[in-house]
Amino acid sequence: MKHKNHILVIVFVLICSTLFAQQGRQKRADTLFNKFSFVKAAKVYRELIQKNYNRDYATRKLADCYAYLRDPRNAARYYKNVVKQKNVPIEYYYKYAQSLRGIKKYDESQDWLKRYKDSGGVVNANDFSKDINFITSVFGAEQQYFLDRFRFNSKFSDFGAFEQDGKVYFTSARDEGSAVKRIYGWNEQPFLDIYEADVKSKKNVDYSAKIKGDVNTIFHDGPITLTKDGKTMYFSRNNFNKNVEVKDNTGLTNMKIYRATLVDGEWTNIEDLSINGDNFSTQHPALNADDSKLYFASDRPGTNGGSDIWVVDIFPDGTLRNLKNMGKVVNTESAEGFPFINNENVLFFSSDGHTGLGLLDIFATLKDEDNNDEIVGVINVGVPVNSNADDFSFSMNPDGITGYFASNRRGGRGSDDIYAYHRVPILHVEGVVTDAINGNPVVGANIKLFDEKGNEIAFMETDENGYYQINIDRNQDFKIIANQDKYIDDYRTFTSKKIQTELTSITANLLLNPVPNVAKLADLNTNNLGYETSESIINSDSTNVKGAKLKPIYFDFEKYNILKEYALELDKIVKLMTVYYPDMVIKIESHTDSRGTTLYNDVLSQNRAKSTYDYLVSKGVNPNNILEYKGYGERRLINECADGVSCSKAKHQLNRRTEFVVVKME
Repeated sequence: MKHKNHILVIVFVLICSTLFAQQGRQKRADTLFNKFSFVKAAKVYRELIQKNYNRDYATRKLADCYAYLRDPRNAARYYKNVVKQKNVPIEYYYKYAQSLRGIKKYDESQDWLKRYKDSGGVVNANDFSKDINFITSVFGAEQQYFLDRFRFNSKFSDFGAFEQDGKVYFTSARDEGSAVKRIYGWNEQPFLDIYEADVKSKKNVDYSAKIKGDVNTIFHDGPITLTKDGKTMYFSRNNFNKNVEVKDNTGLTNMKIYRATLVDGEWTNIEDLSINGDNFSTQHPALNADDSKLYFASDRPGTNGGSDIWVVDIFPDGTLRNLKNMGKVVNTESAEGFPFINNENVLFFSSDGHTGLGLLDIFATLKDEDNNDEIVGVINVGVPVNSNADDFSFSMNPDGITGYFASNRRGGRGSDDIYAYHRVPILHVEGVVTDAINGNPVVGANIKLFDEKGNEIAFMETDENGYYQINIDRNQDFKIIANQDKYIDDYRTFTSKKIQTELTSITANLLLNPVPNVAKLADLNTNNLGYETSESIINSDSTNVKGAKLKPIYFDFEKYNILKEYALELDKIVKLMTVYYPDMVIKIESHTDSRGTTLYNDVLSQNRAKSTYDYLVSKGVNPNNILEYKGYGERRLINECADGVSCSKAKHQLNRRTEFVVVKME
């Protein structure tokens, strides 16, 4: 018999170890996916499918990985399984239709598009009439960027905008008010100069808004980038310095990157950099977050295509060393340019060599999870940033939410126009599941997320800290449930409707009460004592109980006095604790409805807890047997009646309660 027990213990340990291992794999896969490391994420999701762990979820995510990697054959293979799942979101019908189009299965594609529309999905009337790569439509269906107005465009070319310290800097050919007209023969527009304006200004920006100093010349100047302290500028310019224009062997004037410093409000001390050459172009400077690297575009020797993205280290003494081509993951046989590095060290650039919507499209790099310096892929940032025209000079402000890009798409004011955008970041719900008695994290608790129709849309387990995190959509209502074998389920309802764009996380902590297991409770006349029992909380093998809840009492609106009808219920608890179980220990937890301020409700709930405590003690309950009495305000509503939700008086009444949790009973 002893050997059998040992075998059971070993089997149990092995099962637990396996579950924790799969949980860790899923967490790693989700982390990789959220960081756009789709190649590695796909590998881990395949492992989860092979282990049959959370298989439906892993299959959906694996299919999405292949979609983002522009692998329509594998995407279609897994989306085919996804659309067979129960309660699968209808967006996957659309994704499956797109992947089928990517492998030229046009009839099947149209069938699934029809099913998507019949299920309530909305697409543009000519959605599949355009000859575009399916993955860009996936990005379009999951739009994250939204266009805002940029007030400073002209009828000429405007691009290269970026924001710093309340100023927006940009490059423009709007030099039509100056005394001397300088026309560029290529497009019959004035030569480019660099301008600055207050971000919040409503004034028109004319030639008088050019930056001060020696940067702007009679040829092309711009775009620029600034160091974070605003004292050093790197800028593109025709090969023209000290009033001398230099042409290459074919008679063309190439571009160079120069450096300038700010002295008494003017940009001066123009310096020709060592990375330049007379027979090739070097342009479009961009600095990383700590100003230690300079990225740029060039067709110098060693370039793969028309132009490539390059990078060079900036040393403290200002010298440039360790010149490096960004490699074939970024650079193609066509043209790449206009690099930009955001605060998360993601490289954005324009290219007509990677698969896109039109001519130049804007792309972002994907980093290796283990080696953040290694780029493993690029993704198209999608519409509306990209179009069927040229889209370029992308920048992102330090907030990670707003920024600018340029495009020559139809509907603009000039040949190239600057567009402002705001980005809706990925939103997730997160929280910690804890033991209601001792406050310890509950490891391996099952977390299930449901949509407003009651469909389960995600599943995971808490980690060693009781923590969970799940990506969610905006503008929806949700319910989340936590359960574990040794505990009573807990749930929360929450919404992502009408929340700030900048918000990236909603917190939903969950509190699990241990399952009570005492046989004596089954023998009590619960109608007389006021104790609520069920088969799920009775276990005759134990004489200890934890987490059982006695019948709650309720309060009038904004009141904390004990009502006569609930004094009778309290008397039953008094009898239980003084006659039947004098060693019984409880906790008192009081709550309010959502009306009123958070601070007011905290005070009100504490008063309710105190009045309940005082009543029990006045009737003979030992104060030492009341572990604590605590008010939780409006934080633990038991229904949907949160702030802004219209509810009946009866529903609000259910939240104005005091609950009693059994901590110990012998």
